[in-house]
Amino acid sequence: MFGPHETNLGDGRRLSGRHVAYYERRARGGAGVIVVETASVTPGDWPYERAPLAEVAGDGWRSIADACRPYATVVLAGLGHSGGQGSSAYSQQVMWAPSRVADAVSREPPAELEQDGIDELIRAFASSARLAVESGLAGVEVDAGPFSLLRQFHSGITNLRSDRYGRDRLAFTRSVLEAVREAVGEGGLVALRLSCDELAPWAGVTPEAAGEHVAELAPLVDVITVVRGGPFDTGAYRPDGHTPAGFNRELCADMRRAGEGVPVVAQGSIVDPAMADDLLGSSVCDMVEMTRALIADASLVAKVRAGRPDEVRPCVLCNQACKVRDNRNPIVSCVMDPLSGYETAPLAPGGRPARRALRVMFVGAGPAGLEAAGLLAASGVDVRVLDRREACGGAMAEVATTPGRRRMAAGVRWLEERARRAGAVVELGVDVKPSHVEDARVEGWDVVVATGSRFVSERYPAAGMAVLDPLDVLAGRCALPDGPVAVLDPVGDWTGVDVAYWLACEAGRSVALITPDVVAGTLLGRGGQLGEINFRLERCGVKRVLRSAVREIGVGFVRVADPWTAAEKEVPAAVAVDCGHRLPDDSLYQLLRDPKPVRIGDSVAPRSVLEAVLEGRRAAVSLGASEEVSHS
Repeated sequence: MFGPHETNLGDGRRLSGRHVAYYERRARGGAGVIVVETASVTPGDWPYERAPLAEVAGDGWRSIADACRPYATVVLAGLGHSGGQGSSAYSQQVMWAPSRVADAVSREPPAELEQDGIDELIRAFASSARLAVESGLAGVEVDAGPFSLLRQFHSGITNLRSDRYGRDRLAFTRSVLEAVREAVGEGGLVALRLSCDELAPWAGVTPEAAGEHVAELAPLVDVITVVRGGPFDTGAYRPDGHTPAGFNRELCADMRRAGEGVPVVAQGSIVDPAMADDLLGSSVCDMVEMTRALIADASLVAKVRAGRPDEVRPCVLCNQACKVRDNRNPIVSCVMDPLSGYETAPLAPGGRPARRALRVMFVGAGPAGLEAAGLLAASGVDVRVLDRREACGGAMAEVATTPGRRRMAAGVRWLEERARRAGAVVELGVDVKPSHVEDARVEGWDVVVATGSRFVSERYPAAGMAVLDPLDVLAGRCALPDGPVAVLDPVGDWTGVDVAYWLACEAGRSVALITPDVVAGTLLGRGGQLGEINFRLERCGVKRVLRSAVREIGVGFVRVADPWTAAEKEVPAAVAVDCGHRLPDDSLYQLLRDPKPVRIGDSVAPRSVLEAVLEGRRAAVSLGASEEVSHS
């Protein structure tokens, strides 16, 4: 199953041609079931700017059904209402919920639904379901997951009613499912996405209560997808790599037993085909949802069916580009496959036609160089990849040593193996000089510089204390002296919090994370991970020194000042690790004669894996990688 998720691909609140291409690509790649991005059943429910609206989704559903029909994929419409977890920013209307309980994230108080409002919502679910099947879809999935009004009725946290909807918290959901079943008619499928653990046992839905919910609701539906998460932990629904893959295994098995024969879908960071096969073979579930895995490789199923599971482009569980419900409105994508979400966009900059290169030499075996090298080699181009290090992957490989980023190593391994399998010659431990590059150009090689980034050693005035590169620390290229470690984080992205977490949990060090911001990892709030990150740092004993700008690094201390008041204090430290912005490692590039070669990835400007892989792919297309290969 390719499950429902926010994409921001919409044309306003309508499903767009980009949606059609996005879902068609997964159907062509072998997905058995696709649940289209959840559509709000009423206009007043507008949880994010491009959230689909069911009443205007008919044409989009029809186009998606037509596009997926040749592949025999079962396509369902996701239907939902976010209730008190929505937003009034776009609708400029009150939010409606079971009770007047403000959402834990938005803190906005909703109005309490009365009977006429409940009746209207039941009719809206039914009419939306009817439109979906009339538009050619096989049926619908009703959302009672972590972001849903129906789950809010199930929960003692958000349902404080004294009427029958409080005494029987499933009453509303039963009425919705009965109305939807009648609306889809004979042969129409009714699926249910059900939160079976809110991770709030003091009042929320627990696995024990969920077992009773499943037993009661199973006769009304054809399939149940078991998920977890609630108002205090929506991030538990699709967490990053800090959470073990397959985390819902036991929960799903319990719900399958409670459902007494109703097919159950396992969900929960299932990104490896081997794990999916094991879950099915162990009778944990009847189907597996592999949403992020199918974002990373739309052809996952086809490759496994063909006996080529080693060619599946891995999901690295970073959530960097696939979680898009934030105030920037980014388009859904993937660090390992930047084409995801951009199926209709040209890969070559400006849509310029590619120039066919015959021989290409890459200087740098990081993600940018490996992505381009693999695509060009698979297109029949002679490819060499040179790197001064003894292993591929650059910064991506070194970041993979931290607890929540270990799947990055699978991404590096896949990129290297794909390049070698396609015929690229990878030479490691080669210190490339300008003369090597100029000689190669004379011999007819196109040259691409992908030399990555370098540490800014002179950022802070230091007297008597080492200021270390975090990549050197993670790779074990430097020894840390005894004593407390100060992690300097002027950026607020993943780097500082991951390094601090690794030092505390893996190296057993006393760590102070110093940031000028009012919260650690401030940029991670874009993806809704701020609370989770700070809880993790607190749990492993990292001291967060907030609202503190570094003024001086001395012997045994880091002096910081409050950016608001200028008040100073000293933080004890035996060594500092600087997680600030890096600079392009462009020394080789600057020494080369004009015309300058193509430059990609961090050697242009240090950014994330997403930009590195994307620029590698664009470079490959501009140098003649075939359209078929670049879209594989």
